[in-house]
Amino acid sequence: MTTNYLVVGGTGKTGRRVADRLRERDLPVRITSRRGAPSFDWSDRETWKPVLDGVDAVYLTYYPDLVVPEAAGDIHAFAELAVASGVRHLVLLSGRGEEEAEACEQIVRDAGTGWTVLRCSWFAQNFSEHFLLDAVRGGEIALPAGTVTEPFVDVRDIADVAVRVLTESGHTGRHYELTGPRLLSFADAAADISAASGRDVRYVPVSAAEFAAGAAAQGVPEEEAGALVELFGRVLDGRNSTLTTDVERVLGRPATDFATYAEDAAATGVWVR
Repeated sequence: MTTNYLVVGGTGKTGRRVADRLRERDLPVRITSRRGAPSFDWSDRETWKPVLDGVDAVYLTYYPDLVVPEAAGDIHAFAELAVASGVRHLVLLSGRGEEEAEACEQIVRDAGTGWTVLRCSWFAQNFSEHFLLDAVRGGEIALPAGTVTEPFVDVRDIADVAVRVLTESGHTGRHYELTGPRLLSFADAAADISAASGRDVRYVPVSAAEFAAGAAAQGVPEEEAGALVELFGRVLDGRNSTLTTDVERVLGRPATDFATYAEDAAATGVWVR
């Protein structure tokens, strides 16, 4: 029997890679976007049911982040609708060390269908595809992170894991915490980016208020910037400064090192103005 897949957030950093990998296998996949057909918008629940029609398994991401107040209610309503529509497996991309994300995980576990949770913290690709791209190009990464270390995870690994758990048996009812293979401070990350790109990139610790002002100046949407400030204010305290081997456990290969990510990103020219 053919399984039909839905990728919620199919134009995002992980979602588009999940969709690409499913397509490469010639598997039927639908992605959501506000301008898609059918369209999907987390703020408009009338758009949810059409994207679930005929879907068996869902890769579920939430914008802007599971820490925002609306997330739990939306995830509950979406999961309930998904089960009623016949979805047999929900794969939730969750936040590591986030209490609100853990509440959303519980909602998915209680939904009445198969589930898998992928917990992640800081994406390596935030430096090349998201709100820190301009900062790296400008040579200064300003964040309210102090000297905390993070297990930066490559989104390519997240996508590989997601596709594996979507398409293979043995992963239902499991939580996976996905990390890179090495703990780095943000100064360490800047050093790896500098080495890979040949540019002088440095890390500058700032307050949350200073970060928010800088994000706004760079054009980050207010809703997203607010979620980032809220998130950074709580999770960049060392709670995620531990490594796991769950990427290797699922994929049978080591997680991608941050230095490898930096070299691959630099080779694309993304950090050249």
